[in-house]
Amino acid sequence: MDLEGGTRVRHHASKRESSWRAVATLAYQSLGVVYGDLSISPLYVFRSTFAEDIKHSESNEELYGVLSLVFWTITLVPLVKYVFVVLKADDNGEGGTFALYSLLCRHARVSSLPNCQVADEDLSEYKKDSRGVASERSFASRLKATFEKRKVLQRVLLVLALIGTCMVIGDGILTPAISVFSAVSGLELSMSKENHAYVEVPAACIILIALFALQHYGTHRVGFLFAPVIITWLFCISAIGLYNIFYWNPLVYKALSPYYAFQLIRKTQKGGWMALGGILLCITGSEAMFADLGHFTQLSIKIAFTSVVYPSLILAYMGQAAYLSKHHEIEQDYHFGFYVSVPDKLRWPVLIIAILAAVVGSQAIITGTFSIIKQCSALSCFPRVKVIHTSSKIHGQIYIPEINWLLMLLCLAVTICFRDTKRLGNASGLAVITVMLVTTCLMSLVIVLCWHQNVLLALGFIFIFGTIEALFFSASLIKFLQGAWVPIALALVFLTFMYVWHYGTLKKYEYDVQNKVSINWLLGLGPSIGIVRVRGVGLIHTELVSGIPVIFSHFVTNLPAFHQVLVFLCIKHVPVPHVRPEERFLVGRIGPKEFRLYRCIVRYGYRDVHKDDIDFENDLLYSIAEFIRTESTALSSSNDEPVKDDRMAVVGTCSTHSMLMSEDNVENVDMPGTSELKEIKSPQVIQQKKRVRFLVPESPKIDTSAMEELEEVMEAREAGVAYIIGQTHMRAKPGSSMLKKIAINIVYEFLRRNSRAPSFVTGVPHASSLEVGMMYQV
Repeated sequence: MDLEGGTRVRHHASKRESSWRAVATLAYQSLGVVYGDLSISPLYVFRSTFAEDIKHSESNEELYGVLSLVFWTITLVPLVKYVFVVLKADDNGEGGTFALYSLLCRHARVSSLPNCQVADEDLSEYKKDSRGVASERSFASRLKATFEKRKVLQRVLLVLALIGTCMVIGDGILTPAISVFSAVSGLELSMSKENHAYVEVPAACIILIALFALQHYGTHRVGFLFAPVIITWLFCISAIGLYNIFYWNPLVYKALSPYYAFQLIRKTQKGGWMALGGILLCITGSEAMFADLGHFTQLSIKIAFTSVVYPSLILAYMGQAAYLSKHHEIEQDYHFGFYVSVPDKLRWPVLIIAILAAVVGSQAIITGTFSIIKQCSALSCFPRVKVIHTSSKIHGQIYIPEINWLLMLLCLAVTICFRDTKRLGNASGLAVITVMLVTTCLMSLVIVLCWHQNVLLALGFIFIFGTIEALFFSASLIKFLQGAWVPIALALVFLTFMYVWHYGTLKKYEYDVQNKVSINWLLGLGPSIGIVRVRGVGLIHTELVSGIPVIFSHFVTNLPAFHQVLVFLCIKHVPVPHVRPEERFLVGRIGPKEFRLYRCIVRYGYRDVHKDDIDFENDLLYSIAEFIRTESTALSSSNDEPVKDDRMAVVGTCSTHSMLMSEDNVENVDMPGTSELKEIKSPQVIQQKKRVRFLVPESPKIDTSAMEELEEVMEAREAGVAYIIGQTHMRAKPGSSMLKKIAINIVYEFLRRNSRAPSFVTGVPHASSLEVGMMYQV
């Protein structure tokens, strides 16, 4: 017994050691990916704060007040709000603005996706994070009912999420500009003012161009350098901070008292309030703690912030304040720059590390921008763009060429136009604080609707953090003409495009629903559907999850032949981050068996990766074969009446079962616990693609008709697969308002013509696709 007990103790100790090793590794990696932007904020906070709103007097009251505000801002927002509250509101491990919106969509049924089904609620991740059910008389239930009844509130919720997304995109433009520009500004202490003016902007632009040009390689190729760079940077600023504290002013710690913050506001009044626009830059990058949660864990992000990032930043700001408290005679242009507090012998090494840290910090926000645009596109809130997955091992590392070059051009434009950290800081600050305000509003709804907590807790959360962020927001907004107009202008442009795209997508779906063909019309055509059936599989792409799309009747009336196996294929996204492979496909019949018409709904989460066309075809045909087999088994084992035509069955991909596999792997199949397998022979057809065979159990439960149907599906697969894709052109109905005509006829059509085709279509050979054009009037 003692030996066994000792073995168990060692086993559990080994598991704990392995677990903590994994957490430590993730915490180390998060320093380079999550905290790059937040870590470089000491480069520009004091310079932006003391730009013109408040002055540095001999008494140091203003300086100590700013340090106090910086300390309490970092403590309350990143530490208390994000680490202790917001990080817990993950969507099955994913974070960000759309993760909160997705949670609310599932718990209150306010989803903006048009083709939602009741079957989607059976997904394992749909309410995996639910914390019980609220009673019918509770405030949460009443609030939920209000949101579900009122379309206006649903639109407000969507617009709120889109505003946060637009500001994240704006942050992806402004953060690289201010980070790189502030890092390069250290050159001002090493050359004359005349030469510096001609070097600073070109140097920043060259670094930015190189940064965006290297994006297509993916962060995983240089990712191993990110964490060491940020760790080195944090070590430098904390060590320099400690040196300045002990050498210049050991009593600077007293300024951490909130008394000095209140004294600053009381003494400077409007100037102190406006200075909040510079102080809020100390928390830029805090949103990344939540947005990048999907790549790490809550515990690893918390450990990295509380043990490394937070103390390093506090020491850095205290060190700057200690140095500035004893230096009032420095030239005003250089006075509050970060590099004046760096010892002369360390200035050049620190400058190089700062530039590298700025690049790493910019890389994090650029990658985050790619990620949130992909999420928006999956939820029909952004035009389809080309998404390239840069890593086969690390999920979520993507590259979007069109967005990358657009960000680069806009980033260069604001850098060249502004040319100083003051206006760049005003613009960046407004973008950052707007995202935080949106997160606070959505989070308060999550506390009530998803967590079923007392409404007073939600009100307390939004009162405390909403008030703090509203003060920062007002201080940033007052500087509209000094640079804050940039994120507002960018957000308006992106919001217009995103909302028009979403509106047009909904109108298109409504037209499809209103004009879909009835089953009776199909039954009247007979098994041949009124025409000749030719060999092969025809995949008809549609957005409908029920009924027959109008494009099918349009096709049938214009062509004399159609394929022997027809599949109405609907690829849709559901408001969860991931859909498990075994829950991916919903398969059903349309009409009687002899029609050989199937409906297949393929469900993806907003962070799922789509397969290429060959794997997708294999999975699709497997799901149909598995549906035929299970349907036959269910009918033979039951004395009930046959199932209805609209029955849908959940079928996994071929990776989750062994019924469909490549020819090379057929010989070595071993399925314990099943009967002898029988291979369905198919004609030998020479094709370039990998051939696939069906293996079904030789069982009396599978009747002859099911075997014949499986053989026919296999023959059709060997003959080839054709993709029938609808190309719809939308126009506003005559008599529509001018605003609707502009939105549909101009903006939506422009976006549609310049957006990518659906992901499964792009990999289809041109000879295997057929486009059917139609004009919609909505």
